[in-house]
Amino acid sequence: MEKITHPFTRKNVFFGVLDRNLKKLENRLGVSLSIRGESLIIDGDPKKVEYAKAYFDKIHELEEKGHDLKEEDFHIALDLFEEGQGKPLDNYFPAEALNLSRKSVTPKSLNQQDYLQAIRTRDVVFGIGPAGTGKTYLAMAMALSFFQNKLVSRIVLTRPAVEAGEKLGFLPGDMYQKINPYLRPLYDALFDLVQADHANRLIEKGMIEIAPLAFMRGRTLNGAFIILDEAQNTTKEQMKMLLTRAGFDSKVVITADITQIDLPQPAKSGVLHALKILAPIKEIAFCTFTEKDVVRHPLVQKIIKAYQKAEAKAAP
Repeated sequence: MEKITHPFTRKNVFFGVLDRNLKKLENRLGVSLSIRGESLIIDGDPKKVEYAKAYFDKIHELEEKGHDLKEEDFHIALDLFEEGQGKPLDNYFPAEALNLSRKSVTPKSLNQQDYLQAIRTRDVVFGIGPAGTGKTYLAMAMALSFFQNKLVSRIVLTRPAVEAGEKLGFLPGDMYQKINPYLRPLYDALFDLVQADHANRLIEKGMIEIAPLAFMRGRTLNGAFIILDEAQNTTKEQMKMLLTRAGFDSKVVITADITQIDLPQPAKSGVLHALKILAPIKEIAFCTFTEKDVVRHPLVQKIIKAYQKAEAKAAP
């Protein structure tokens, strides 16, 4: 075991909320971290301690250059550090915030940051990864930012209406009440980012449309920010239909978790087909998320890993 002292002054950033940030960094670096006065104490296996010291040296360099690092920036920096020195850390900081009417949104991992950059610069973006990695939430935040800055004139949010392994049976009410359960996650993300009364006004005026994928057929959507959520449950025909709806000055973001396909024949998922045939098109961005990007309860990362291991063992 080895213990070293690293000079640091911004100890409030390490502690975060209820020591959350310090504990996260401990888990990722495999060392014990503690604050003593104005210094950071690194304790553990000599190789891991040396690695952690090199990481904090880089963090110190960023702060010396005037970067005001937030909690999530420490983890984005660690993502980059783990990848080696191919990507200069300075190019990624500070992470640009999306300032919306209700809250400010910033990426919390390198993959999330790359995802936002892809949405800014490409007209069609696929976000592929497990639940809780921010695919839909960040796409919604970008859609609202584009609308707020008058880069698009409307937002179209859509999902395929496929039951997730459950038979819901007869649903009472009119058509919109029947389809509402399928669209609820999109409403949840929207109302978390925008005041409910403002969001409802935009929906009433048709500036934000939330509808099942089947409603998109036969339309051409100009000047729209289109989000197709849960795309793993589309058929090949549905995926082609959605991708060809985009008109001039439109942007399309497609989110999918290919480990949770609820179609009767999962191999025929429209998103799996699209990933194969569209990969050569340079103007389309494909962003992949992993369990490291999960921003829900920390236990969710471990649960995802456990299922991935079990599925890998079960695979023929």
